[in-house]
Amino acid sequence: MARTVSTQKKWAWTILAWAVALIIFFPIMWTFLTAFKTEGDAILFPPAFFPPHWTLENFFEVQARSDYFRHFFNSVVISVGSTVLCLLVAVPAAWSMAFSPTKHTKDILMWMLSTKMMPAVGALVPVYVIAQTMHLLDTTFALVVVFMLGNLPLMVWMLYSHFKDIPPEILEAARMDGASLLTEFRHVILPLAMGGIASTGLLCLVLAWNEAFWSLNLTAANAGTLAALIASYSSPEGLFWSKLSAASVLAIAPIVVFGWFSQKQLVQGLTFGAVK
Repeated sequence: MARTVSTQKKWAWTILAWAVALIIFFPIMWTFLTAFKTEGDAILFPPAFFPPHWTLENFFEVQARSDYFRHFFNSVVISVGSTVLCLLVAVPAAWSMAFSPTKHTKDILMWMLSTKMMPAVGALVPVYVIAQTMHLLDTTFALVVVFMLGNLPLMVWMLYSHFKDIPPEILEAARMDGASLLTEFRHVILPLAMGGIASTGLLCLVLAWNEAFWSLNLTAANAGTLAALIASYSSPEGLFWSKLSAASVLAIAPIVVFGWFSQKQLVQGLTFGAVK
């Protein structure tokens, strides 16, 4: 009897998980199919799930009208640049707080995390004024710095958790053998924490790629990312649903493929770095 109840619960949770997955996946599938519809087919009522007339015209139009590859290049440069810069700052900061804590370490971590609770729009005016004063509007450098600062608190927290998982006895043994601070970091801490650093960097890359708020408010024609490309298909004349869907597919396809191949590292970063 107990085994029957357990089996029923297992099936119930499985069905619930599939239902939630389908609900989450449905908008993505709808966007993908709409990208292959004509504008007339996209606004049919009742809507047609599969395109009545399959077409690739929308994808060609996105490239011809908006220069997809320029936006793609900007997204790659900004995402990779902000991730590398964030790691260069977050790794030493997390390392210091994990292995040389003070009585204020927890307070500093909580303060850093609290900055993520403020809506981004609350910092828009000062950030915009600073960028304008320094002549950095519509530049990739401005977005690299802003994205780095936005992801830094989360990365420090995750790396701090990864570093705290390293047994202190290993560090004590290295110090007893006369290892310097740099040697200890390069040959002991870095190899042991490389998985955590890689997973944290991958998560930061995904967050930077999908960031839209700052991309839309700090860029115009030169440094626009794929988020700006998508937004360009919303005009006073209305929404071009098929072209908007095609732009969305072209924007999310690279990061979806990247996430598919690195899902193990991403899950590791979320489960081990964000639960403490």
